Amino acid sequence: MDIIQSFILGVVEGVTEFLPVSSTGHLILTSKLLGLSQTDFQKSFEIIIQLGSILAVIFVFKDRIFRDFELWKKLIVGFIPTGILGLTLYKIIKSLFAPSTVAYMLIIGGIVFLLVEYFYKEKEHHVADVKDISYKQAFLIGLFQSLAMVPGTSRSGSTIIGGLLVGVKREPATEFSFLLAVPTMLAATGYDTLKHYKEFDFSNVLILAVGFITAFIVAVIIIKWFLGFIKKHTFVPFGIYRIIIGTIFLYFII
Repeated sequence: MDIIQSFILGVVEGVTEFLPVSSTGHLILTSKLLGLSQTDFQKSFEIIIQLGSILAVIFVFKDRIFRDFELWKKLIVGFIPTGILGLTLYKIIKSLFAPSTVAYMLIIGGIVFLLVEYFYKEKEHHVADVKDISYKQAFLIGLFQSLAMVPGTSRSGSTIIGGLLVGVKREPATEFSFLLAVPTMLAATGYDTLKHYKEFDFSNVLILAVGFITAFIVAVIIIKWFLGFIKKHTFVPFGIYRIIIGTIFLYFII
């Protein structure tokens, strides 16, 4: 991997981690396009740039994260389903990391987005602030998040859709999705690090640094932009995008 490839993957991670399009899927597909194989260094690199995205969430939501203990309890409740299933199904999940799986799940997820948007009707009594999300809603959103362990599904997409279906309005559903990424991604990257720390390759610190910093900066921009976007728009464009990109990769690239 060179500096340019590191920058490209950092941009892809930063853009897709918090949009409902699957960051893991896009990293797998982008790596394939760039001709990069899953070496020890590649695995180390992907973990490092994910940490950049986590730092971006902490930076944007620092006031809530460091001051709202009640919110943290709800985030832990939301993390529980993914934590349990992730530990018990780790080997099965890793076996699904293939471009074909990503392509199919992008298409299926896109169809789900369009169907939900077609039938969903926001109501006055729906939760309008992330602090008002109940523990039950947090747990149910966590169940939806666990679906995203299949690459190509999208963690943010699953949790946002889950939020809408359990009675949370768009903006707080999206914000809770971003915040839920902190314990979830920290646990996932931490577990991967413990499993593969002997394989970690820091032979080129500059390449790692470029990917990390790029992912952080781009993720900060995307988080702020997306929170503004969902105030005025639906998720239909992302559903259409998922179907198109999944179809392209399925029939022309994989």
